[in-house]
Amino acid sequence: MTTDPLLLTGELDDATARLLRAAETLDAADLAAPSLLPGWTRGHVLTHLARNADGFVNLLTSARTGERIPQYASPAARDADIATGATRPPAGQLDDLRRSAESFAEAVAAMPVEAWGAVVETWRGQPWPAAMLVWGRLREVEVHHVDLATGYRPADWPQAFAQHLLHEVVSGLAGRADTPPMVLRFDGTRHELVVGEPEGAPVVTGSPTELVAWLIGRGRGETLTVTPDGPLPTPPEWI
Repeated sequence: MTTDPLLLTGELDDATARLLRAAETLDAADLAAPSLLPGWTRGHVLTHLARNADGFVNLLTSARTGERIPQYASPAARDADIATGATRPPAGQLDDLRRSAESFAEAVAAMPVEAWGAVVETWRGQPWPAAMLVWGRLREVEVHHVDLATGYRPADWPQAFAQHLLHEVVSGLAGRADTPPMVLRFDGTRHELVVGEPEGAPVVTGSPTELVAWLIGRGRGETLTVTPDGPLPTPPEWI
């Protein structure tokens, strides 16, 4: 999958439409029920997705204007907004989710070509190319749609998305001291991704979707195989 922001907009539109259809089915009791994220209800997840879109609009605006605009007012304000918004009624949640997604799409459309080359700073203090913001939003929508626990699973992710996410996650793990060495092998192929020192490292085999779902804590890896026989390595917590 490309990370070209203009070529990814169609993928994001489709993912957002799937998310909105799921959100439309949730009543007040559904929103108050636990999500797959510890301590968060489905209302927390939907509110987070709306605030994430608004935060990315801030970063796109910063890239377009050259003005330093933070993603969120502060980490504390981000957390407070999510906590406050989580208990809203279904209509308010849905309207906010739809409005924020539309605002993000409008901010993408307003970007001149040269602005995509800017570097912005995320709320975690990390520099990020503006050109990666559409991919970042797609990642948020697809992964947190799974976290809603409404029946959308990693197996439902488009294959190109799962493969790109897997390569991104593995690249991130490669630079972490808390990552156990492992070799990830795709089912039925000779293609491998290596994390750490491969000599003596366990080989974990499965589909790209199964591998990445396990690595980011959205799957238990029941269908993955380990060679030599033994337990799956324990990957560190994802972002």
